[in-house]
Amino acid sequence: MAVLLLLPLFFLLHLSPLSTATIPTPTPWPEQFHSLLFMNYSGELSLIDLWYDWPKGRNFNIIKSQLGGPALYDLEWTNGTSFFYTLEPPLSCRSAQVGVGILRPDWLDGAVYVDQVYVNGFLCNEWTKADFIWYYEDVETKRPVKWVFYTGRTAHVMTFEVGAALQDSAWQAPVYCFENTTQKMENQRIKGPFFEALEQNMIEQKKILEGLASS
Repeated sequence: MAVLLLLPLFFLLHLSPLSTATIPTPTPWPEQFHSLLFMNYSGELSLIDLWYDWPKGRNFNIIKSQLGGPALYDLEWTNGTSFFYTLEPPLSCRSAQVGVGILRPDWLDGAVYVDQVYVNGFLCNEWTKADFIWYYEDVETKRPVKWVFYTGRTAHVMTFEVGAALQDSAWQAPVYCFENTTQKMENQRIKGPFFEALEQNMIEQKKILEGLASS
């Protein structure tokens, strides 16, 4: 009789979905990759050409707004320096000392698992970290499918090329980023509400994300 009473407890312990052995964890980012992201921020649409290069301590976002002007180049270094510039007229450049480096490949360590959901037709595992970001990864391929910031800014991953690397010459900020005084660089800051809001939003997100990654 005692054995029969213990059987339900045995099955609960071994079949419980809350068992830590069955809770998925996010796949670390590859040390180098290239990705195309379709962005939506409160109806403002843009495309980001993302190059991630952890071994050389650099990250590159080339941002094009819908039917907008010149592309905005957001070049980030692991020492916390970022450059925001254009390569087409009107030429503009601004540097910012964000105070944090680029994201580590394991920046999602410690994220809380939410559930499995379908996203853009893909069955995904969903995690959240500090109620700041929600991250969706394809169950089968382990590739990221989408992530959403607490502001609602959403990235849809269109391509994800592991191991792809951008040539070193493309990582050099243009010479006019270094020829101007701080005041002149501020005067040459990229104009327009979209770029100004995007620039400030990205700086804030970098600070918070890196803070989460180092925690």
